[in-house]
Amino acid sequence: MIILGIETSCDETSIGILKDGKEILTNKISSQIDIHKEFGGVVPEIASRHHIKNIVAVLEEALEEAKITLDDVDYIAVTYAPGLIGALLVGISFAKGLAYGRKIPIIPVHHIKAHIYGNFIESEITFPTIALIVSGGHTNIVLVTEKHEFINIGGTLDDAVGETYDKVARVLGIGYPGGPVIDKMYYQGDSSYLKIPEPKVGEFDFSFSGIKTSVINFVNQKKMKNESFKNEDIAASFQKKVVEILVKKSIKAAQEKNIKNIVLAGGVAANSLLRSELVSAGNKNGITITYPKFEYCTDNGAMIAMAGYHKLMTRGKECFAPLELNGVASLSMEYDI
Repeated sequence: MIILGIETSCDETSIGILKDGKEILTNKISSQIDIHKEFGGVVPEIASRHHIKNIVAVLEEALEEAKITLDDVDYIAVTYAPGLIGALLVGISFAKGLAYGRKIPIIPVHHIKAHIYGNFIESEITFPTIALIVSGGHTNIVLVTEKHEFINIGGTLDDAVGETYDKVARVLGIGYPGGPVIDKMYYQGDSSYLKIPEPKVGEFDFSFSGIKTSVINFVNQKKMKNESFKNEDIAASFQKKVVEILVKKSIKAAQEKNIKNIVLAGGVAANSLLRSELVSAGNKNGITITYPKFEYCTDNGAMIAMAGYHKLMTRGKECFAPLELNGVASLSMEYDI
């Protein structure tokens, strides 16, 4: 069984090819990070244009590396939501064109669920499990059952964690994307320098807007008073508080649900402090922590193909989308996280 996964929800054009639900034959990613750096974030229209420009070349490279042709593809899995509407339309339209022309069934995939399935590429996951999804647009704690049902336990009430990293990085003037830079600066700064209050929200909900505002106000006050400060100290204090909150709530969710596994998913899953602190807390509480390798943390086609495989295995032919070429509408059937 060959599944071709297509991902264009934000600023990565990616195609992955999965064989028999186990072997990734290829995972080609064309990133637009350098293009969007000058704007300090992703510009939707520019992202869409570059998806159109890149997607055919990415497909050709993927097929060549996998040593297959479109005749060998049994199913096409594609991200249908959530994401930038224009960017999604590129991937969906491209997938539907291939599927319609080749008579290949198409499987619509939920982007956040796919991030969770990124853990399945190299690891055996025991169910039920708690999933902590941390990305530029999402922060959620999700319970995944033995039947692959996804139950949202809590989520962010305002900014997503990755978005918060980017906004703090912007006020510090340290570039985009903010996550990798702040993660590196953490080890060069004093994490006790700035006392950041913890938001008072539901036990499994998140709020990062206040944390972001605390940092921005502190930096602005220092600048107005012409007082010096080190970016490394601000970055370290910020990251310590964010990771502390993420770890505490994830462990608490697992304990309350009596679950012994947590999977980490999304772009911020690449954060070194989050990984180490979550593993440490897991060891102390008898909870197994799993996270993908860096390649599968960012948006990628391999995780889309893996999600498509498991959707097919659990739901059969009822997961296929109609092939009418009318954009997102016929794919938006289960936007539930």
